[in-house]
Amino acid sequence: MAKKRPQTKAKRPQLDDAEVPVVGAREPCPCGSGRRYKACHGRTAAQATTALVQRPFEGLPGECDWVALRELVPAATVGLTLRDGLPEGVPSVTLATVLPMAWPALRRDDGSVLLGLQNDTASGDISRDLADTLARALTADPGTPVQGRRAPADGSRLQDLLAPEGAFEPEVHSGFEFWVPDPDNATPDVTASLERANAAAIPTVRLQSVDAAYWCETPDKNHLRWVMPHEEERLLDALARLHAAGRSSLGEGTRLVGSFRAHGLTVPVWDLPSEITAQDIEKPAAEFAERLAEALAADAPLTHDERRARGGLTNRQVTLS
Repeated sequence: MAKKRPQTKAKRPQLDDAEVPVVGAREPCPCGSGRRYKACHGRTAAQATTALVQRPFEGLPGECDWVALRELVPAATVGLTLRDGLPEGVPSVTLATVLPMAWPALRRDDGSVLLGLQNDTASGDISRDLADTLARALTADPGTPVQGRRAPADGSRLQDLLAPEGAFEPEVHSGFEFWVPDPDNATPDVTASLERANAAAIPTVRLQSVDAAYWCETPDKNHLRWVMPHEEERLLDALARLHAAGRSSLGEGTRLVGSFRAHGLTVPVWDLPSEITAQDIEKPAAEFAERLAEALAADAPLTHDERRARGGLTNRQVTLS
């Protein structure tokens, strides 16, 4: 029998990582490795989209308010300014905490865009997912919602699309009527969604005397939730100094009870008596901000009582994201 000649396979050209297109997970990887995409370049792409960005809103004007609107505030809107200006046919772009039917975004009949903030995101970078939704909403047909998807790993982020300067001034609403410019012509689904959302909304007010502090009313007691930009360890030290000295409250009957951790920032929380309104807490909050600034500037080691107070505050932290 004649010997079989050894067969040789022609080498397939290898692509640079940046040139490899996205294909189905079970398809051969376009790079020419012979492996399935999910076991080759698809693995890198998946890791890039699932890697958690600890501070997704860092660098945006009003980072603390972005966090508050994402996690704490039921109904609020704020106008957004695009870095390159508004496209033709888009009169405005508005960020909203929640949209009807939990839509990620909506292009209204008049061409204006609403971008929802409190939606589940497909990757570990909320900023990139929101930017992808916003970019698609700007070109969507008027009168249509925009559905969510996993944004490309190399896609733009909000920091790329939004103007880096200017104020970020949320308008807090008592309900979600801003969803429907013309309630008489709303669809039954939107009307039902509006009624459910209004029934679940907790009355919330943004303070004017300090930044990113939100008073809210609950059946048993009221609360102040204050998103702060300071580095966490330094802030906890400062709060512990004030707490140990009996200076961490916002007045009689109020109490610093702990904090949330959300999107890389710390959110101290105070319990307030039910009779204390948002207006009542404006001056005490401003006075506390002055005390906190002094405590943040202190660099002496914590005393025994301050370390104990810090331990208590740390034990009462809850991570929201």
